[in-house]
Amino acid sequence: MARRGEELRRHILWTAKDLFIEMGFERTSMDVVAARAETSKRSLYAHFESKDKLFLAVVDISRELYLGKLKTPADYGEDTTDAVVIFCGRFLQLLLRKPALRTCRLGIAEAERLPEASAQFYDAIFHTAHERLAAFLVERCRLAPPAGGDAADRLLGRTVFPRLFRALLGVEAPLDEGSDEASLAADIDLAPIRAAVTALLPSQGTP
Repeated sequence: MARRGEELRRHILWTAKDLFIEMGFERTSMDVVAARAETSKRSLYAHFESKDKLFLAVVDISRELYLGKLKTPADYGEDTTDAVVIFCGRFLQLLLRKPALRTCRLGIAEAERLPEASAQFYDAIFHTAHERLAAFLVERCRLAPPAGGDAADRLLGRTVFPRLFRALLGVEAPLDEGSDEASLAADIDLAPIRAAVTALLPSQGTP
């Protein structure tokens, strides 16, 4: 049975997401998307009037997928230090996977031409993770909101961003696409993350 309505729209989005990651923005034409999605160009344009609009919608669906996988620090345990360590480790693991690195590079490449899409991507992937960590620190460590934001900046700057930058430049090998929460301890060395968290939040523990 042919896909229609919202089912077809979601199918197009997932197809376009894979194509943008695989081929880049410029090489991913609407003709290619329609062919890979096994739909007509007429149906494609009925849902997305341009490739730019399609790309923006792909950023939105990537946000939905990513944030569902990241969760919040509170989801990783009652102990404050453990929860922050695992959250930072999981954030790093998700960013180091091949599709995530390719998506980051794609957002950077299109930043001048499609600043709205790059801003959406930054908000979804980086700003929201920072907000979740900051809110957790405010609640668990009884910090004022500005102090919680500053602590989140320091933690992510020490535990996540240096390795991400190396991976973006190809200095560090990416993680396999199959990496997931169950393989976190094997994929990411949590010891240096724990050392950084302990140093920055020395008096924190179970609330």
